[in-house]
Amino acid sequence: MRVFREGLRAAAPVGVPAPVKDVVQFSDGSAPPRVVAYVERELPPGGIPAYLAARSSGARSFVLWADEHRRERVATLSTLSATGGVATFQVLGAHGELIGTFVREKALRGRGLRTRWTVTQAGGPEAVGFKGRIFWWCVWWLLLPMQVLFLVIALFDSSPGNEGVARGPRRIVWRAGGQIPLEFRSSGDKLHLHAPGLDWRLGAALVVLLRAFGPNAWDTRKK
Repeated sequence: MRVFREGLRAAAPVGVPAPVKDVVQFSDGSAPPRVVAYVERELPPGGIPAYLAARSSGARSFVLWADEHRRERVATLSTLSATGGVATFQVLGAHGELIGTFVREKALRGRGLRTRWTVTQAGGPEAVGFKGRIFWWCVWWLLLPMQVLFLVIALFDSSPGNEGVARGPRRIVWRAGGQIPLEFRSSGDKLHLHAPGLDWRLGAALVVLLRAFGPNAWDTRKK
């Protein structure tokens, strides 16, 4: 599964909401990827400014639609709590049924040196994953002084290809009962669902949520 923004379309008629452009794609490897959901932010009272203010504490909220014109909800993600670097989210189905929960514990603020993600499908076991491998984090930290130098150079050199500081490790492998039900690979920002019984709606909500915390987060737009 992956999240991306579809290309430009014709402008919507006056008074008609613009179609949803951010989509979730899925492929089982036997056929080309297909769109399984359309995603947009669920704005609180106060609109976009209130959403952007709340997200600074770790809060996120969005809707997965069955089509670009918002005719049917697939799932809804909301924040149950977000404080002290720990945020808890719930995913509900179209009829309000609980699909599952996510807990994000920020690095150095939760229970470890790496960001910890706990995924629980309703009625199922907890799956725990950590952002990046310890080895690659050690390498990244050792190279940090050199990266800072590159960043300083980038501030004065805007030539194409100058990308500044390298991103930290982002791969996440979830484990539950000796199995690996989920895996997020930073190459292509793709979430792989390995457990046959895993609800695809939970996977779709998870990959959207991960992208809301990653580089170039999709939900930071001001309009």
